[in-house]
Amino acid sequence: MLYQLSYTPLTQQNNTTVYSLFCHLGKSFHNRENLVYNRLMNKLELNRPTLILMYGFPGSGKTYFARQLTQDLQAAHVQGDRIRSELFEEPRYDQQENDIVEHLMQYMAEEFLTAGISVVYDMNACRLAQRRYLREMARNVKAQVVLIWFQIDSESAFLRASKRDRRKTDDKYSMPIDRSLFEQSAGRMQNPSNLEDFMVISGKHTYTTQRSAFFKRLYDLGIVSTDATHSKMVKPELVNLIPNPRAGRVDQSRRNIVIR
Repeated sequence: MLYQLSYTPLTQQNNTTVYSLFCHLGKSFHNRENLVYNRLMNKLELNRPTLILMYGFPGSGKTYFARQLTQDLQAAHVQGDRIRSELFEEPRYDQQENDIVEHLMQYMAEEFLTAGISVVYDMNACRLAQRRYLREMARNVKAQVVLIWFQIDSESAFLRASKRDRRKTDDKYSMPIDRSLFEQSAGRMQNPSNLEDFMVISGKHTYTTQRSAFFKRLYDLGIVSTDATHSKMVKPELVNLIPNPRAGRVDQSRRNIVIR
């Protein structure tokens, strides 16, 4: 049963209302395989809580990256589309609904960061004022901020977004989008300036390559150790050339490399 939330303006919603929504989402997510936050020993843990913001066209690969990153990193995946799906049986995608979802995401992010847990903020941080607010919130709880700009040409992004299939994991909660909605979303975007200290990742690269660039950035910021960074970075020159002692017996018939 979805939570029946009235469209009360945010200025009239008190902290109790927001907290009750947070608790409802926590119970709802806890009963599913894809938890918001699942602490596992084999995940990389940062030296301090970090808020990871993402920016890019619809279809640039933000949710794709966020989902896989939280499988490698000790971080909560706060996903706007999923929160909207849990709260509203028939989402309207209007301004009031957007404000409610964003307000709740900000509350959840602050709670996690205050508890020392990093957050992957899976909503397009498309406006300068929005990013400024989130940076200030993170600063108040002594958390680091990393802004990722997923760069991809608009036509490729639109083709991806227009072919979303809710049977797929990354598209399960996504909003259906057509050309007019895509252009409307793109028109609202304000590109990060050099003053915002962002990093660029190609929306067309594989996750493995994206992950390598991201963890290098974490290392440069001093929030992850050298050993941890190297274990997450791609080393194509070593792939399948040196036998792994933990992989069991080596197949002698496959040791030779022939180049034709």
